[in-house]
Amino acid sequence: MTLAAHLPALQVVLPLLSAPLAVLLRHGGFAFAVVTAAAWAAFAAAIGLWWQVGEVGVISYHIGSWAPPWGIEYRVDRLTSFVLLLVSGMAAVVLPYSRASIEREIPRELHYLYYAMFGLCLTGLLGITITGDAFNIFVFLEISSLSTYVLIALGRDRRALAAAYRYLIMGSIGATFIVIGIGFLYLMTGTLNLVDMAERLRAIDNSRPVLAALAFLTVGISLKLALFPLHQWLPNAYTYAPSAVTAFLAATATKVSVYVLIRFWFSVFGETLVFDKLPLPQIMLLLSLAAMFIASFTAIFQDNLKRLFAYSSIGQIGYITLGLSFDSVNGLTASIVHLVNHGLSKAAIFLLIGGMVAAAGAVTFDRLGGLAKRMPLTCFGVVIAGLSLIGVPGTAGFISKWYLIMAALEKGQFWLVGAILLSSLLAVAYIWRFVEVAYFRSPPAGHEARSEAPLTLLIPAWLLVGATIWFGLDTSFTVGSALDAAQQLVRNGR
Repeated sequence: MTLAAHLPALQVVLPLLSAPLAVLLRHGGFAFAVVTAAAWAAFAAAIGLWWQVGEVGVISYHIGSWAPPWGIEYRVDRLTSFVLLLVSGMAAVVLPYSRASIEREIPRELHYLYYAMFGLCLTGLLGITITGDAFNIFVFLEISSLSTYVLIALGRDRRALAAAYRYLIMGSIGATFIVIGIGFLYLMTGTLNLVDMAERLRAIDNSRPVLAALAFLTVGISLKLALFPLHQWLPNAYTYAPSAVTAFLAATATKVSVYVLIRFWFSVFGETLVFDKLPLPQIMLLLSLAAMFIASFTAIFQDNLKRLFAYSSIGQIGYITLGLSFDSVNGLTASIVHLVNHGLSKAAIFLLIGGMVAAAGAVTFDRLGGLAKRMPLTCFGVVIAGLSLIGVPGTAGFISKWYLIMAALEKGQFWLVGAILLSSLLAVAYIWRFVEVAYFRSPPAGHEARSEAPLTLLIPAWLLVGATIWFGLDTSFTVGSALDAAQQLVRNGR
């Protein structure tokens, strides 16, 4: 067999091997080289898988040559390949940024541990995405979660420890709900293979264990993706984690959780059970609207820029879950597109904020006055990525909201169009807070001599800023992949 035939396994194995190597080397520079090489190799494998899916369709890779459902299967369809590209691509961008960023935010003797945990987190997220086994989803979820707790706690601010502890408690509750749900499904079907499980569930009436499994999985995954009001772990985690960690988590962790929810709802339980026989769409609609308005409104009043955009992330997750509530191709397309577009925009913002941390030492608004005069590229990048969060035409965020509006019109829910537009005005308000401080206020005394962030921090961030513009103008890749994935999911879920 050729190397291309083993890309699904290499996607997970390479980052997994890099983590213990980083610990054995115990040197920040060597650990950086090993984990970064593994991340770029995983990104190359993800590109190869995306092309293969386009050429041959769904890829089924049998671990140890044991055929499913008895053996563990890695399964790659259009949605899987799309999310693999997002996760591995973000790791490939954030790791080079980390080299300079963590010098200022993490003690030097812990650098090798940072890279080891990053490799494990990447392994877990890629494994969650590619596995076709329900229990393996839980295993990889725990790998990514445990390493994430450490990554957050590595921040110099002592409040990072409290943030990591809160995330640990809430994450453990979510994981418990997920494993209970998987247990109920195994009890009723006798299999852990997702495809086999879906086929067997079609022959089972709406029994209470199946409904209980759906409820446990939905709540547990919603906690992991920070769906309002299960978002309490996210603001502090994003605020006090090192900047590179915040950027990577904002772009990938919650997005992979959304992917898992989509996978269970559409591929395992099926639309008939989820959308026709239970009030889940109505519940998801209400919680999504609450996130879009309450979290975005809360963001306006934050005095810390990282915390402001942390609450913004909760609001933006509301747009993603809103698309799921429509149960339509356009709604699901909007969710999948925004999953990627928001990841790009928010990662760019947090990377740029990392440059501000390096220059100003803190990102509270009383320290950012007049920052645009000293750091014009950094501030302009935040503004452009912020326009994508608002949904201004010409940016990636506009495409997502356009498909959301199309889905609302398709369902005849004209009031939702107004809600989407009105919630976007809240994004205008919190982006304007940064513009007003950075561009129109005077710098605080003693901080007039700030200079632009180094190129090692600017280049990765601006690469993502450029992507938010590119995918706002050329949607052939993002919308094309999302539309293919949505059509496949809706067709298979009915």
